[in-house]
Amino acid sequence: MLAPISITIWAIAAVFNFIDGIIPNLVHAVFPTVMEDSSGNIKHIPGVGFVLIISLVFVVGYISSSFIFNKIVSVFDQLLQKTPGIKFIYSTLKDFFEAFAGEKKKFTQNVLANVDDNDVWRVGFITRDDMHEFGFQEYVAVYIPMAYSVAGNVYIIPRNRVKPITNISATQTMKFAVSGGVTDIDEEEKK
Repeated sequence: MLAPISITIWAIAAVFNFIDGIIPNLVHAVFPTVMEDSSGNIKHIPGVGFVLIISLVFVVGYISSSFIFNKIVSVFDQLLQKTPGIKFIYSTLKDFFEAFAGEKKKFTQNVLANVDDNDVWRVGFITRDDMHEFGFQEYVAVYIPMAYSVAGNVYIIPRNRVKPITNISATQTMKFAVSGGVTDIDEEEKK
């Protein structure tokens, strides 16, 4: 019980110490006189990195909600979508991140899937309701996540071997699958 708490505190402290270690050097590189003491050494002020990162997060959050920023992102999106070679990497990463977050979440239909046609059920998500493009009628594509990983497999299976999960949210289902089934499903988060 103490190990996860200790590791989390250690990881957060390590990130802040790392940021506090590099920020004075970056500021000194841009503004040499700002971060020097009277003898010419770089001043290290504890917590400056933390304050700068929190400020940066707020500024980026404020800017990212603006109309101009959205237009700039849209232009870069179109450019990357049309660039040979980069298009494949960019579109794959974009689809991956949109599947888990953002306005177009794709893992919303949580199901139990009978992949092996026996009495073993796997936790997954329907990613495509209709597989007629592949020549399969009454089949669906189901993504089955692997425990302790963002990796998984996609199976094309008959619709009648899929049962929707209706008593918990898709988020709780993903948490359950990725944790290997050891996570508790909180009562207040049930649908």
